[in-house]
Amino acid sequence: MKDFNVIILGCGTVGGGVARILCDMQEVLSSRVSGHINLKKIVDLDPKTAIDRFGIAPELFCGGGRSLTKDQADKYIKELIESDDIDLVVETIGGSNDYVEELAIRICNAKKHLVTANKALLAERGKSIFEAAKNNNVTLGFEAAVCGAIPIIKTIKESFTGDSIISLSGILNGTSNYILTMMQDEGMDFHEALKLAQDNGFAEADPSLDINGGDAGHKLVILLKLAFGIETTMDQLSITGIEKITKEDIEFAEEINCKIKLICYAKKIDSRIYATVCPMMVKKNNFLSGVNGATNAVRVVNKYAGKHILLGAGAGSYETASSIVADIVFAAKYSHVNQSVFDKNTLDFIDAKHFELPYIITFETIDRPGITGLVTTSIGNQNINIDTVSHNRHMPDRAIFSIATVPCTLLQIEKAIDEIIKGNPSLLLHTPKAIPILY
Repeated sequence: MKDFNVIILGCGTVGGGVARILCDMQEVLSSRVSGHINLKKIVDLDPKTAIDRFGIAPELFCGGGRSLTKDQADKYIKELIESDDIDLVVETIGGSNDYVEELAIRICNAKKHLVTANKALLAERGKSIFEAAKNNNVTLGFEAAVCGAIPIIKTIKESFTGDSIISLSGILNGTSNYILTMMQDEGMDFHEALKLAQDNGFAEADPSLDINGGDAGHKLVILLKLAFGIETTMDQLSITGIEKITKEDIEFAEEINCKIKLICYAKKIDSRIYATVCPMMVKKNNFLSGVNGATNAVRVVNKYAGKHILLGAGAGSYETASSIVADIVFAAKYSHVNQSVFDKNTLDFIDAKHFELPYIITFETIDRPGITGLVTTSIGNQNINIDTVSHNRHMPDRAIFSIATVPCTLLQIEKAIDEIIKGNPSLLLHTPKAIPILY
């Protein structure tokens, strides 16, 4: 095999890790493809940070390690993409704007293989990029876009191609999992746990995408395409974050032997796909309940092969970079094979409100006798069977209690709540919170 030459666009936390691994393991990686994998150049606006942090030789950077203007960087990128000497481009610039989408398409149209960790880009604008890779017969590697070092993409694309996936469930965002772990194991409130996550480097200064479920949603959109062959958008996906999880929710979870986790969930029933990202009460006999800290995990259930669990680091410089390097090696070894072809199915993507799951519904009401009876009557009127009713937390001006149901739909629950509000307008102090229970 001739030399396989690689460039990196963007040398921050992940791109710097990729550069370091390619330099450290050049001989080993080359032996795995019976050729030479060479890191030819890096384009970055501020190389000094990467040079100091990762010990990368300045001469590997366009501009010799000096800072670049955007125009200078664009000029170098254009030259490198159009060069016959370059085989693969690693995109670790980040973002999902027009510029990054157009750059990814340009790379594919130039007949270069593309590897990226950019989950937002693929989830929000992936259709055009996948089509460009397919039309140009180049590999699009994106293992690092979902769960960092966990090889969930290759597992679904390759190991499960002889089977049919029934369901996916997993913890795909380490920041939210760390926060929930601190709340449940250390007794912190949400804001204390978030501050600790930021102090320890698990959360960004702006943690919005982590705590509102957006980051996990991006990953689930990608997995839905791989596992079920359907194109979905973030707007179609039901997403709820962890911002409203309270001490009472944690107590109610303990009462029914559960832990609260932000879960990405998808299930195929006949020709229908149901999917959601939301906090769930995970039963303690479910493996996911014991996945703590910033760890990620995915549970896949297949029609024939049964249950499979993948667990590992979902983020981190070298952890994520290792997945990118694996995609580079794969492209170098199998560059003649188009890896960008996916199954396309005509499955119906159904609103998660129509999917049956057991729920725990938390009510905060005025404190007076008979309220539990009024609430349970309205729930029964919607043909919802009740499993358990929690201990009532009485406070000077209010009461809080929860009701666990057998499987029902969120639509049924919403109708029951509407009935309560219509019959007793002053009864509920806040809109009840419905959290699915995962066995």
